[in-house]
Amino acid sequence: MPLFILDEKLKFPPVDKAEPDGLLAMGGDLSPERIILAYQNGIFPWYEDETILWWCPDPRFVLYPDELKLSKTVKPLLNKNAFEFTINKAFEEVIYNCKEVFRSGQYGTWITDDVKNAYIQMHKLGYAHSAEVWQNGELVGGLYGIRMGKVFFGESMFSLVDNASRYCFAKYVAQLKKEDVQLIDCQQETDYLRSMGARLIPRKDFIQQVQNLLPK
Repeated sequence: MPLFILDEKLKFPPVDKAEPDGLLAMGGDLSPERIILAYQNGIFPWYEDETILWWCPDPRFVLYPDELKLSKTVKPLLNKNAFEFTINKAFEEVIYNCKEVFRSGQYGTWITDDVKNAYIQMHKLGYAHSAEVWQNGELVGGLYGIRMGKVFFGESMFSLVDNASRYCFAKYVAQLKKEDVQLIDCQQETDYLRSMGARLIPRKDFIQQVQNLLPK
């Protein structure tokens, strides 16, 4: 199947034209308008060698807030408020750490300077949000993503101390649930998020749910 090359037009090909691994198109830009259109259609950007690649995997890895699982390690931390938890207090610091923190088994990062700057702009526009956890006044974990309607599209998270990102994720899911968010897009399958309740669903179901949960 041919790979679609995007130009200046704000348009994406149908998601069912994606490659088996979910790769749909390449090129275009990271303007707010294109990023918004992408998420509205269940598509997300991921860089490779300075090239913008656009993805829509099938199946899709998601978490329903009601299905969040708390490990025996995280529950006691939540019960005693082991970390200070905040929202949108340090977005730029969070995305910086997501970009720079070493992850075992991962070579490099897909968060280029262009991605970082694009999502900082999305934060200023009210679409991108961060959650943070602090220890003794120092940022030790966090996550960020795009919030649209009743969907949160998770992008990346980091942890500088044990269980900081799990704590942050659990607290933020609880907050999103209070705000009537009904679907959290985890994009790619990981054992880490599966252990917290995320699961695979067919792409067509994901797209239908996104369309139902976004503002009309």
